[in-house]
Amino acid sequence: MADKNSAAAWWQPERHADRRGLLLERNRIQARIRAWLAERDFIEVDPSALAISPGNEAHLHGFRTEAIGNDGLGRAMYLHTSPEFAMKKLLAAGERRIASFAHVWRNRERGALHSPEFTMLEWYRVGESYEVLMADVMAFCRLAGGVLQFRGAVCDTGLEPERLSVAEAFLRYAGVDLLASISPDGAVLASVLRGELVRVGLRVAEDDTWSDMLSRVLGELVEPHLGMGRITILDEYPAAEAALARRHPRDARVAERFEVYACGVELANGFGELTDAGEQRRRFGAEMDEKARVYGERYPLDEDFLAALEIMPAAAGIALGFDRLVMLATGAPRIDDVIWAPVAG
Repeated sequence: MADKNSAAAWWQPERHADRRGLLLERNRIQARIRAWLAERDFIEVDPSALAISPGNEAHLHGFRTEAIGNDGLGRAMYLHTSPEFAMKKLLAAGERRIASFAHVWRNRERGALHSPEFTMLEWYRVGESYEVLMADVMAFCRLAGGVLQFRGAVCDTGLEPERLSVAEAFLRYAGVDLLASISPDGAVLASVLRGELVRVGLRVAEDDTWSDMLSRVLGELVEPHLGMGRITILDEYPAAEAALARRHPRDARVAERFEVYACGVELANGFGELTDAGEQRRRFGAEMDEKARVYGERYPLDEDFLAALEIMPAAAGIALGFDRLVMLATGAPRIDDVIWAPVAG
């Protein structure tokens, strides 16, 4: 991409000409993935973006708006941060394999890898293992291109992926025994993790929570090593970091949650889906308590979603950042370079 155009508005003819090849490749990648899904009997769905709740994870930030009824009265609504709640309602309704290329919105996110509005490819398989989703992601990465690239790092999608647990990654790249800080029932022990970080010489703030410390180690010491040369599947997240995933049957300290990395960039986040409505309500409550503590706000619960979980069958689901995949497949330096009409600002 030509540097001379880097500061020009995306709608300037010379800038658009510079980006157009990337955007046409985006369309080709999307068409290949759509064909792959159709061949395997996935139904593409298009959920509404307006929702009662944008999602109930502590560090996700939604865009709030107001819906005004025929009576002239308004009520708060949100642009969804994921089509997850709507798609799980469709699973409860009887659908078995569904996918969506959904526009989603996340506040407080802007940068080379983040846009406030982006395209998420999300898909679900009823009655199938979450490990099947790992193979799906590999197929999509290969459909996007043989080599993924970002900031000088390369990742060969033709190679078998590396798969390691979060605990293994912490030991390998930080020397931290993460599982020592989690009790057998999945409760976290902040003082133990703090001791581990101090032992290996990592900085710890007085008010750091267990989650704060985990995020710092993951972001600063682990993620930069993932997806180098080949795809990395980071599996078995601590249950406390998997609000929407079921616990792993082998070890209650961890959950059926994985993330996929290429060139140090997170591409996808998958789960063996939690279908216990009572447990989901409890987890959402804890997440919203943490949001209130850190940010001074909380989002409402989608009661229809919790009711749908009561009849939703066992399923596996995953969300992939489609723009990021295109970005790495084309070698574009910024996510805005592969979005047809980027968000202003």
